[in-house]
Amino acid sequence: MNKELTLRLGFFLGTLLLIAIWEILWPRRPLAVSKAVRWYSNFGIVVLNTLFVRWVFPVLAMGMAVLAQDRKWGLFNNIEIPEEAALLISIIILDLAIYFQHLMFHAVPRLWRLHRMHHTDLDYDVTTALRFHPLEIILSMLIKLSVISVLGPPVLAVLVFEILLNAMAMFNHGNIRIPAGIDRVLRLFVVTPDMHRVHHSIIRKETDSNFGFSLSWWDYLFGTYRAQPQHGHEGMTIGIELFRKPIYSHLHWLLLQPFLDKE
Repeated sequence: MNKELTLRLGFFLGTLLLIAIWEILWPRRPLAVSKAVRWYSNFGIVVLNTLFVRWVFPVLAMGMAVLAQDRKWGLFNNIEIPEEAALLISIIILDLAIYFQHLMFHAVPRLWRLHRMHHTDLDYDVTTALRFHPLEIILSMLIKLSVISVLGPPVLAVLVFEILLNAMAMFNHGNIRIPAGIDRVLRLFVVTPDMHRVHHSIIRKETDSNFGFSLSWWDYLFGTYRAQPQHGHEGMTIGIELFRKPIYSHLHWLLLQPFLDKE
C-alpha cells in the first residue's frame, strides 16, 4: 500500500505540474479571479478531503479491491476470464459508474447542493478538478466502494483507474490550448478541456451536458454530448448564478455553500 500511495502521489504531482506549466505557456482563456485565493481554497479542499476520507473509511478503493479478492466478492472474483480482459473491462465499467454518478449529482436536487460547489469556481483551471465538497467526496467513496465490491475488479485495475481518473480530471479541467483539429480527434475517445469546459458554463442546459471525466463515449451514447458552448469558449461565463461574489471563493465559504440557500 505504501508503494501504491507513492505511485499515485507521483502521478498526481507530475500531472498537476505539467498542466500548470501548460496553462502558463498556452492558456485557453484569461483568468478573472485572484489565482492566489482560488488556489489556496482549492488546494485547501484537497487537504481537508484527504484527511476526512482517511478518518471516515477503514479501507479505500484499493483496500476494497484486495478485500473483495480475498473474500471472493464480486463478478470477476467468481468467473473465469483472462486477466487482461478483466483489467480492461473493469476500468471501462468503473469509468461508466463515475459517469452515472456525475449525472445523478446533477439530477437529484439534494446531491446538486453538494456538487454545485465544484461549479461555483469563477475560473476554470487545473485546480478546479480538485474542488469537491467533503460531503460529496464521502458519498462518492461509498459509491465507488460499492461498485468495487459488486464488480470484484483486479487490484491493478483499480490502481490504474484511480491514476487515470485523477490525471484525466486535471487534464480536462486545464486552462490549456489544444489545436482544434487535434481536439476533434481526441474527443472521439477521451474528454478534452474544450469538451468539459462546456459543462462549467453558467447556462444550465450546458451545465447539464458532457458529464464524462475520462472516456467521452458515454456522453455520445447517452445523448448528453454538447460540442461547443453557445457563446464560444472565450465568451462563455464560467460558474453558476449563485455565489458570483469573489468572497465565496474563500475556503470557509466553499464549505458552507451547500447550506446557504434554498435552491
